[in-house]
Amino acid sequence: MDKLIHTLIRKYDTICPFTIAEHLNIHIRFADLGENTRGIYYNKLRRRFIVINSRLNSHWQRFICAHELAHDRLHRGLNRFFLDECSLLNTNKYERQANQFAVQLLLKNSKILPDETISQLFKRKGIPAEMIRFYKEVKI
Repeated sequence: MDKLIHTLIRKYDTICPFTIAEHLNIHIRFADLGENTRGIYYNKLRRRFIVINSRLNSHWQRFICAHELAHDRLHRGLNRFFLDECSLLNTNKYERQANQFAVQLLLKNSKILPDETISQLFKRKGIPAEMIRFYKEVKI
């Protein structure tokens, strides 16, 4: 995962998941997905889409874009809905990996300032505090 993130950042000269998705020809859409769905990644007719819940604030939307970008890069071809309904595979593994990818991408080349907490780092970088639990498993 480290190498993939490094390659994406070097190739596109950004950590912005929206810009990276655009360069990869992934179409970004915003829609009201209700209260329980933050984002969806899917393929249709060989076109790739990330749909982000329009109810979310900009920090969450950015994080969800990075999370769904991870599904494109790491889990392309897997259908979450099919896996949930028709298999015994643990889909939590894929969600955890996507969250780790998103945290690592959005924190790339960031350093904790003197006397700064991890919580303050996440706030400064605009990453939802709920994702701090994925920080320990990530190398910045």
